[in-house]
Amino acid sequence: MSALRSVVLAGGGTGGHIEPMLSLADALRRRDGDLRITCLGTARGMETRLVPARGYDLRLIPPVPLPRKPTPDLLRVPGRVRRSVAETRALLDELAADVVVGFGGYVALPAYLAARRASVPVVVHEQNALPGLANRIGARLAARVAVTVPGTPLHRGEHVGMPLRRAISSLDRAARRAEARAQFGLHADRPTLLVFGGSQGAASLNRAAVAAADALTAAGVQVLHARGPKNTDVVVPEPPAGSAPYVVVDYLERMDLAYAAADLALCRSGAVTVAELSAVGLPAAFVPLPIGNGEQRRNALPVIEAGGGLLVEDADLDPAWITGTLVPLLTDPAALAGLARHAAAAGVPDADEKLADIVCEVAAQ
Repeated sequence: MSALRSVVLAGGGTGGHIEPMLSLADALRRRDGDLRITCLGTARGMETRLVPARGYDLRLIPPVPLPRKPTPDLLRVPGRVRRSVAETRALLDELAADVVVGFGGYVALPAYLAARRASVPVVVHEQNALPGLANRIGARLAARVAVTVPGTPLHRGEHVGMPLRRAISSLDRAARRAEARAQFGLHADRPTLLVFGGSQGAASLNRAAVAAADALTAAGVQVLHARGPKNTDVVVPEPPAGSAPYVVVDYLERMDLAYAAADLALCRSGAVTVAELSAVGLPAAFVPLPIGNGEQRRNALPVIEAGGGLLVEDADLDPAWITGTLVPLLTDPAALAGLARHAAAAGVPDADEKLADIVCEVAAQ
């Protein structure tokens, strides 16, 4: 770490960029408590809340939204880029940055271009199987390029995995299971399905799971269902006496305990979700978001191909699929154990340290 005194991390916008950025920051700080770590973000991103809460310095730059496809809005991009690059270059000079690490999103492209002008080396980390425009450009300028998903089509990409919070990457699910189930009011020994659709929930997952509630609980399967804080209409009647419980919460503050409580997850396949589940060895039925460029389906495929999960399209997810596919699986301990082993084999729990190694190597060069 002697060559690394100041590192600038660019990953604002969404949790998918911010969480791996902060996990890398934590890994670097564990190595050197005196290292200057500065995160770049915009005034409208989640980083304004998440970065200070984790104890890191946040500096704001003008955002540069990049259309995924050619649109008239592309004509406005050059002017936005010039202004943002100029302000970012001034920040890099002020901070005496040794390395810039970018995670994609609105702040990454100006950070990459400013670093090039300032002769500061760049490391790129791509979270999704299908990279965005900022990282496709950044990869051409970078000293090293790290990817989460094997086979990601990015110039000189090295498979590193997704940097994760230590509370997740070091989780021993079996050791925490009894504590976790007690925390959520679940039985200690019943098979458990975790249903969640991200921080805001997912309407199609909510509808299908609630409609299958009677079949799940009658089969002895208990459910922990995070519906999303705005989805207050998602209500499950009290199961009959003797049935397995169906617990509905607005939001899961402790995802580590939710993962420890579960035997199987029913969820979307965002990059962080897929990486966390495989890192802790929790198999899942992935329901890719049906809009966008198909990146969620691509994110899940390596785990599914390794035998660590299932994939069901959003249009095919209904109570009959849950009853016919998930109930038999959840009531087959041997099948669940096999899925869990394959899920864990596809995970990379030490990606934060691997990426920190790359950053230190680039600084040393």
